[in-house]
Amino acid sequence: MIPREHAFDQLRALAMLAGVLFHAALAYSPLMNPFWPTADRQNWVGVDVLIWLSHLIRMPLFFLVAGYFTALVLTRRGMVGLARQRVSRILIPFVIAWPLVHISMTINIEWAIVAVNHPSGFLMMAREWLALPDRPRLPPRTGHLWFLYYLLLFSLLLWVVYSLELNKLLDRWFSASAMWVAFALPLLVLSGFTLTSAPHPAPESLLPQLWALFIFGPFFAFGVLVHGRLETLIPLQRWLWPGVLICLVLYGLYLLKLDQSEADNRWDSLLIAALEAMIAGWGTLACLLAGLRWLTRPSRIMRYLAGSAYWTYLLHLPVLFALQFWLMDYAWPWPLKFGVSVTFTMLLCLLSYELIVRRTRLRSWVG
Repeated sequence: MIPREHAFDQLRALAMLAGVLFHAALAYSPLMNPFWPTADRQNWVGVDVLIWLSHLIRMPLFFLVAGYFTALVLTRRGMVGLARQRVSRILIPFVIAWPLVHISMTINIEWAIVAVNHPSGFLMMAREWLALPDRPRLPPRTGHLWFLYYLLLFSLLLWVVYSLELNKLLDRWFSASAMWVAFALPLLVLSGFTLTSAPHPAPESLLPQLWALFIFGPFFAFGVLVHGRLETLIPLQRWLWPGVLICLVLYGLYLLKLDQSEADNRWDSLLIAALEAMIAGWGTLACLLAGLRWLTRPSRIMRYLAGSAYWTYLLHLPVLFALQFWLMDYAWPWPLKFGVSVTFTMLLCLLSYELIVRRTRLRSWVG
């Protein structure tokens, strides 16, 4: 039996922490100020410089790690065992958490519309929309639980691939050479980035978004293929630091293109999509290589965070929104607001995990 790699648990924990930081930082992003519900009256352009790199890498890394653990379950339990695990660990938590998250977010926003004296542009727009006597009903959306929704879709597609024995083609691609895999990964996700805006939104619609399938699907497939073949990536280790440097240079170009007002130009849009594809592909691969180099030893703290990652993922956004709505009327410096919201969000998530999940039957579902 292939041993469990601690690096993937720790990468999952770090991606979860990056998600909390990212969602908290959006409140102080000038780019997101007109759209984000908790957008604060204070913002700083440096926030945009810092956060969009993680945006291009964090979710691809999550899907890569999810693909690896999917292959691990498939190897140990077979396709029937994987299907049962997907139902108990993803489908049922999704069905239960979806209405609860929707209700809590609605309560948060409705309270903020009434109580916040310095509302965001989103809250003012929502206030006007609620005042309409014949306002249309909004279609149901997955919210931040879209990750679970797409994980179910990719698991279903994996069953189709194995049923038709198409996995042999994927195996042949992966076994060609490590350098070929590294160069092919940005090409595989390029079409997805050309089909959406930059920075790409969250695919919250119940109708699967083609661009999201094309962006995140290859990373999930890569995670599946890398299970049991980690030695294939050894030749890439010497390219880790040059790869990081290349990604940073590409990210600088990406920020410059985002700052220009030629978004409707077809070639500029294609260039931005190409930059996104290279940053996402090589940046995610660099994170994996870094994890395999420095995160191979077991860590009690990181294993605890990895164990709580699922629960924190489900809970963090309603908690974070409640805190940031409450902080909007305070004239504190935005870094202090950011620190307070992140700290208390993590404390509440971890405390509730310890009290409600870790030592109860819920651990087998969301632990």
